[in-house]
Amino acid sequence: MSDALPRLDMTAFFQLHRDLPREGPGEPADIEWAAGVADTRRDAQMADVGCGPGADIGSLLSVAPEGHVTALDKTPHFVEAARQRFADDGRVTILRADMARIMNQYDMIWCAGAVYFLGVTEALSGWRKSILPGGVVAFSEACWFTDTPPDRAETFFAAENPTMTDEAGVLDKVRAAGYEVLGKRRLQDAAWEAYFTPIEARIATLRERADGALTEVLDDAEEEIAVWRNHREAFGYLLTVARPA
Repeated sequence: MSDALPRLDMTAFFQLHRDLPREGPGEPADIEWAAGVADTRRDAQMADVGCGPGADIGSLLSVAPEGHVTALDKTPHFVEAARQRFADDGRVTILRADMARIMNQYDMIWCAGAVYFLGVTEALSGWRKSILPGGVVAFSEACWFTDTPPDRAETFFAAENPTMTDEAGVLDKVRAAGYEVLGKRRLQDAAWEAYFTPIEARIATLRERADGALTEVLDDAEEEIAVWRNHREAFGYLLTVARPA
């Protein structure tokens, strides 16, 4: 959910997030499920869009061991971290690039939590030309699971993600881009803990010497964690697999 926080000091934000294993909720089971829905071939050509430090690249390779992953992100230290993780794997190409301008064509475009930057309809519309015949986009997007969000969660996301909609709203945006929905599921608790547990450890190491800007970032991250742990039934990420209609 903390994918884009312009109201926070970004130097402080990256001080918290630098060298974390992943930049949003996710687990290998998400990719295994998406690959099953899409009937992904072992030699699939895949793009990991907004790849962060490369947390999902290994899982993508596991479902297409004879394929190739082109991973891209525009944040330099994320690109460098991903390159270090996969420096010796010829099945991986990692680029510093804008997710709005995907080059080449792929059997699967995977995007974990980063569609938010462009908007669901806008991203899928722009990526259509980069999908091979029969190919898919698989992406996760924050949404409400209830019509009556708890006050604390609603207040938090009014600042963090004011355009957040419900599951039906996400799927409407997919269809507005001219795609058919092949499958959807909610990310499980393990996906969230894979993201939050390392952040909590980092907060503990930074808190004592944090200046004002960093303190604000740490407080925001702690609130996000607390909101999810207390109200996880009310919101989360919806993972959707969609194909151009």
